[in-house]
Amino acid sequence: QDSLGRRLSSGINAEYGGLQCVYEHESSILKCNMKFGCFLPPQHEKKKNLPVVYFLSGLTCTEQNFIMKSGFQKYAAKHGMVVVNPDTSPRGFDFPGEHDSYDFGSGAGFYVNATEDPWKNNYRMYSYVTGELPSVLASNFNINVNKSAISGHSMGGHGALISALKNPGKYKCVSAFAPINNPSECPWGVKAFSGYLGENKGAWKQYDATYLAKEYDGPKMEIMVDQGEEDPYLADKQLLPENLSNACSGNKLLNLNLRIQPGYDHGYYFITTFIEEHFTFMARHIC
Repeated sequence: QDSLGRRLSSGINAEYGGLQCVYEHESSILKCNMKFGCFLPPQHEKKKNLPVVYFLSGLTCTEQNFIMKSGFQKYAAKHGMVVVNPDTSPRGFDFPGEHDSYDFGSGAGFYVNATEDPWKNNYRMYSYVTGELPSVLASNFNINVNKSAISGHSMGGHGALISALKNPGKYKCVSAFAPINNPSECPWGVKAFSGYLGENKGAWKQYDATYLAKEYDGPKMEIMVDQGEEDPYLADKQLLPENLSNACSGNKLLNLNLRIQPGYDHGYYFITTFIEEHFTFMARHIC
């Protein structure tokens, strides 16, 4: 037990010369205990001011999915990056309907600050990811908060994009795998935003990457997005990468590299195939 909280003994594993850990701490923003994965590369014992990558996961995930399935540790170790991946929602409240569907409530926080009852006091994942979690890390690890990048998958890709676009300069670049690019216009997003933010669609734009990209006026930023061509959610119009592409093409401050990958779907086989390239991309900006 220390100022960070509890490092779970079941979540400490040596990997590629570093340590893959899982921590649990009390979140003042979410008002519950939260777990997050933290990979400490081999350099963490001797080198200070290490760069940090945040990875946000998708619907139904916990902190475990990215740790167990992506294979990122090899590339984080190579580049000397600390990698942090939080859970996808607050836990332990049992609000009415919180556990009834995979795409709203537990495991589906959508990285927004809810304004509607009963969610508004706890479902504040945007502030947790962009505010509280970086502060916890800076107080407990040898990281350089000025060398940060953010990435994510699906709902987490949406979270990564909005975090970078809403905080110019905080993250030196952003990458995403099959992100929800325009949640205001897709079924997943409409359901989540209606529940968390209410029916006023004007309030949704502050958490929609397509709208944020149109208005972005910070430092020039590179965005890397991979999208599987055989992704069923692409065909179902849940992801809408063309809308983000159009928004970025109209903003000279944003350089979007959208890669449509033939033969790949929405899952972790897709992620493991391209994770090295995403870490190389991020390393170019923060290492």
